[in-house]
Amino acid sequence: MKRFLFLALIGSYSPCVVRAQTPAPAPLKPVVWPTDVRIEHDVAYLPDNRAEKADLYFPLTMPTGRKLPAVVIIHGGGFNDGDKGRPREINIGRTLALHDYVGMSINYRLAKEKGVATWPQPVYDAKASVRWLRKNADRLGLDPTRIAVIGCSAGGNLAGMLALTGPRDEFDAASPYPEISAAVRCAIDFYGAVDLMTYHDMKMFAKTRAEAPELYRRGSPTNYADANDAPMLLVHGTADETVKVDQSELLAAVLKKAGVPHELVLIPGAPHTFDLEPKERDLRPLVLAYLDKYLRPATN
Repeated sequence: MKRFLFLALIGSYSPCVVRAQTPAPAPLKPVVWPTDVRIEHDVAYLPDNRAEKADLYFPLTMPTGRKLPAVVIIHGGGFNDGDKGRPREINIGRTLALHDYVGMSINYRLAKEKGVATWPQPVYDAKASVRWLRKNADRLGLDPTRIAVIGCSAGGNLAGMLALTGPRDEFDAASPYPEISAAVRCAIDFYGAVDLMTYHDMKMFAKTRAEAPELYRRGSPTNYADANDAPMLLVHGTADETVKVDQSELLAAVLKKAGVPHELVLIPGAPHTFDLEPKERDLRPLVLAYLDKYLRPATN
């Protein structure tokens, strides 16, 4: 009887299974747009069939009697991710507009699908942004002879491509407005992967470096420097584990050999991905002084 009761109890027992709950993803922080500058959102700078747009940053009051210099801002994200309206790019755009520059923060073609090559379209898009500024300079109140570029991470690579490539390098014909120059007066590269031959395989090529070394060489700003190129400022954190500091050191060595004016500024202890105000050092004076050096005429 006892044995029967025990078996009956076992047979009727159904243990409670506690399942681990997947934590809900943290909500995205809302974008906080500055109110002390004027922003034009989602401006079409590419052909009508392209979804990628740009944000323009202006001083609240445009100065009278003179035209402003402009700076293209190129976001990072490994050529796979990123956006013109993320906090880092907003920080840069606001800083520029507060100091009488016009900023143009762009989106460009990203490698969203595995196995689908997207390069060199990002280079074409970056060049198109400079051309668009020149094409619309009168309407925007800009001086078309005073345009620079600043880019972070993947954007640093593109900033280097704008500074160091020209018509001879065959990136111009496929870019919109090819009849307009895409030259910049100077470029600023924040922790960019600039020598892809010593980096890792890139999704945007849809091929490995072993399969297509020439693509990786063509995508490297280090492959193009000569004495006629625009000056460059390179900024890199010494604690960067995503894009090692030797990428910027290598580009600096290439620029030195080619006779291109340049500066390499290392930020001790800084990791990958920072804006103009990292905790290690306020970089606004450095960046603004560099832009002023090349974009402000003596009488301005």
